[in-house]
Amino acid sequence: MGRLKQFKESYFLYSFLHDKVAIVSLVVLLVLLVMGIGAPFFAPHDPYDTTTIDILDAEIPPVWLEGGNPAYTLGTDDQGRDLYSTMLYGMRISLFIGIGAVGMQAVLGIILGLMAGYFGGKIESLLMRMADVQLSFSTMMVAIFLSAIFQAAFGVARFEEMAVPFLIMVIGLAEWPQYARTVRASVLAEKKKEYVEAARVIGFSPRRIMWRHILPNTLSPILVISTVQVANAVMSEAALSFLGLGMPVTKPSLGSLINSGFEYIFSGSWWITLFPGFLLVLLILVINLLGDWLRDVLNPKLYKG
Repeated sequence: MGRLKQFKESYFLYSFLHDKVAIVSLVVLLVLLVMGIGAPFFAPHDPYDTTTIDILDAEIPPVWLEGGNPAYTLGTDDQGRDLYSTMLYGMRISLFIGIGAVGMQAVLGIILGLMAGYFGGKIESLLMRMADVQLSFSTMMVAIFLSAIFQAAFGVARFEEMAVPFLIMVIGLAEWPQYARTVRASVLAEKKKEYVEAARVIGFSPRRIMWRHILPNTLSPILVISTVQVANAVMSEAALSFLGLGMPVTKPSLGSLINSGFEYIFSGSWWITLFPGFLLVLLILVINLLGDWLRDVLNPKLYKG
C-alpha cells in the first residue's frame, strides 16, 4: 500500500495525467496492441487460411466505394485477402519483430555497456571501437549482407520460413550500440559514487556491483531509449520488408503489405498501400510521442520534485 500511495503522489503520474498528448498516445497504443496481439479474435477473416481466399475477390474497394463488399470493410488486397484482417495480422508480426529486436538490442547493449563503463581501459576501448564499427553500417547494409548469405546457404524457401527470427537478429545486431553507449555513459557517472565504493569495500564481486547496484540506477535512460528503439525497429522491419528483404507475401507484415500494394497505387487500388501505411505511421507516431514524454519526465533537469 505504501508503494501504491507513493506512486499516486509521484511526479511521474502527475505529469502523465496532465499531459493530454501522452494520455491519448497511450490509449491509442494500447488499442493497437490489443488488436494486434488479439488479431485471431478481432479479424473477421484469417489471411493465412488459403481455403477461404479467392483470387476473384482481389482488389475489391472499401465498402463505402462503388463496387465495395460489406464482407470486406476496407477492401481486399491483390491476393483476395480481407485487408482489415491482414493489417491486424501484419501489425502483430511487426510488433513481435520490433519488441523482439529491442529485447536483443537491450541484452547485448546492457551487457557490453556495463562491462565497458565499469572495467574501462582496454576492455572499454575494444567494446567502444566495436560499437563505432557497427554504427558505420546501416541496418539495411547488414540486412542485405546477411540475407544474401542466408539465402545462398539455405535457399529462398527456408529464408521465408525463418523470416521472423532473421529480422529480429538483423535489427538487434545492427542497433545494439545505442544501448551500449547510453549504459556506458550512465555507468561512468554511477561508479564514482559512494554506494559503489562502499560495495567494493565490503567485498562484493564486480558482477554483483554491476547488476545489483549500478544497473538499477541506469534504468531511466534505458526505458527511454527502449521506447524509441521499438518505433525504430518497427520502421526498420517495414523498410526491409518493403525492399523484399523481410517478411514474405504469405506472412505479411505492415511493410510487406505496403510493398505488395505499391504497384497498384496508381492503377486505382490505392487502399492496398494507403491503409497499411496509415496504420504504420499511427503506430510509430504514438510510440515516439510516448518516448518524448518519458524523456522529458525522466530528465533530472526537468524534474520538479
